Amino acid sequence: MCELVSQMNNGAVPGEPGKTDNNSRRGNWGNQIEFILTSVGYAVGLGNVWRFPYLCYRNGGGAFMFPYFIMLVFCGIPLFFLELSFGQFASQGCLGVWRISPMFKGVGYGMMVVSTYIGIYYNVVICIAFYYFFSSMTNLLPWTYCNNPWNTPTCNGVVTPTGINNTLANVTRSLVTGAAEVAVEVVNKTKRTSPSEEYWKHYVLKISDDIGNFGEVRLPILGCLAVSWVVVFLCLIRGVKSSGKVVYFTATFPYVVLTILFIRGITLEGAVTGIKYYLTPQWHKILDAKVWGDAASQIFYSLGCAWGGLITMASYNKFHNNCYRDSIIISITNCATSVYAGFVIFSILGFMAHHLNVDVSEVADHGPGLAFVAYPEALTLLPISPLWSLLFFFMLILLGLGTQFCLLETLVTAIVDEIGTDWIIRNKTVVTGGVAIVGFLLGVPLTTQAGIYWLLLMDNYAASFSLVIISCIMCICIMYVYGHKKYFKDVEMMLGFPPPIFFRVCWRFVSPIIISFILIFTVIQYKPITYNDYVYPGWSLAIGFLMAMSSVTCIPIYALYKISKSEGTTFLERLKNSCKADIKWGPALSEHRIGHYAAPGSEGEVEVRPLKEELKEKEDEKRDEISLTIQGSNGSTTHNATPSA
Repeated sequence: MCELVSQMNNGAVPGEPGKTDNNSRRGNWGNQIEFILTSVGYAVGLGNVWRFPYLCYRNGGGAFMFPYFIMLVFCGIPLFFLELSFGQFASQGCLGVWRISPMFKGVGYGMMVVSTYIGIYYNVVICIAFYYFFSSMTNLLPWTYCNNPWNTPTCNGVVTPTGINNTLANVTRSLVTGAAEVAVEVVNKTKRTSPSEEYWKHYVLKISDDIGNFGEVRLPILGCLAVSWVVVFLCLIRGVKSSGKVVYFTATFPYVVLTILFIRGITLEGAVTGIKYYLTPQWHKILDAKVWGDAASQIFYSLGCAWGGLITMASYNKFHNNCYRDSIIISITNCATSVYAGFVIFSILGFMAHHLNVDVSEVADHGPGLAFVAYPEALTLLPISPLWSLLFFFMLILLGLGTQFCLLETLVTAIVDEIGTDWIIRNKTVVTGGVAIVGFLLGVPLTTQAGIYWLLLMDNYAASFSLVIISCIMCICIMYVYGHKKYFKDVEMMLGFPPPIFFRVCWRFVSPIIISFILIFTVIQYKPITYNDYVYPGWSLAIGFLMAMSSVTCIPIYALYKISKSEGTTFLERLKNSCKADIKWGPALSEHRIGHYAAPGSEGEVEVRPLKEELKEKEDEKRDEISLTIQGSNGSTTHNATPSA
């Protein structure tokens, strides 16, 4: 019984006693809860709060749920399981795993490029949330009224300024009594500019008139960016050992805040209208191909597939961990969070629409405009608004940090695994600090007056269709170049059971088709991005396409390089040799390299042969020891067996 419990704690497959399953040189998660919470924190991010509710409303409300869950089952969960099993089997990051087929290592470099882009601008979003969090530490939120130096004549708030010099309770009462007047005035205006929008544009960003006009660096935002990177570094200072402890808080507390906001939201006047808007199906839209495309892309991006983070996080699992179970839990948790956040958001937006006397569609937005314009304005309508503002932006900070931890760890792990020397493994903290400093410096241009233009450009191009291409090539490489039968056996060796037939069919046929479907619709539905009324110039869009292609071009460039370096006299011979699995491909620990992975005669398996010989010697010694012990019990001999070194 004790032995069975020990096996369960160590993640060993039953029938394989004695395997500690720990990678002491590289490190493992402290326990599986840490891995699950980290993965949930990685998958559940800012996009769950603003992008899903917006897409759900725009694409037919409740009708959007149908294609959304179809895509989750046939694409999201299978791809999630594929990446987790891929990283866990090899115990390598997004570069090391491509020993499976060295020619495709460019896919790993593409993942690193994508993670770098996302890590740069994602921390800028977090730093702005920090800025709003600090600004909320006041008796009156600074974006409540239109009587500030940065406001323009077109500013019109939802809270009347008569209560400015009164207590917060009086402000709340004035909101209730003056709501009708304000609503009429808002409707009569041809163009309403809210105080929260002017605070965002004219005070926080001091936004310039063009993407090429950088202006000055906004020092308050730069300071918050430094704070954000320091927090991320301190939480990763000991690798997964430290981040695994931090996620107990960062991955769970947002749910506490969401629940508090949900309870408060559904009790607000007009909240039911917002929730109805969120859930009411518009069935005629379900036949629209664009709805299916949006559902697939939302599943794809919200789960974080092809970013390299899932492979990296799984690489720190113990070899026999049940990643199949984990993929189901994490995927469903992520999507359930999106649905739950939709109730929270639309209850508040319904309340806001009620007080403005406008349709919900006119206050709902997506992207930074929703997080830093619509929500802050809605928060001013709540009693004790600074408290709700603190909670909301603290939730945004934690959601962002959960994703940022994994993005930085992906880059650090790839660098450490690629170099692989004892010195760099011992000094992983130095690498983490170096990556954080570089990330901070690259983020400085995004804190200028033109920073928001560049942030949106990176968000729309750096991690868009390139992710779809990377994921599709990864599926093709594993299933058709390496071989689906071999990979299914690898998974069976690791988990103790083969992948369910549903996942085998999805990996080989269904998921690649859906990924291709997403790619086609990404191209067909392409529209040049805009920021409100600002149209991006052609040269900036060209930079956006270069960012998008920079990750994809890693794949053919590295493939050509690997083919040129491979053995063979003809191109086909070199191509074939470059596609073969590297001799080091397989489980990282020698005790797990069984079957064809334990075959002698290769340079990469030198360490396996002495291990087998050593085990044989120990078995011989054990037999001698038993023999001597039996003789000693009869009194004929008194030998004492001592194992050899």
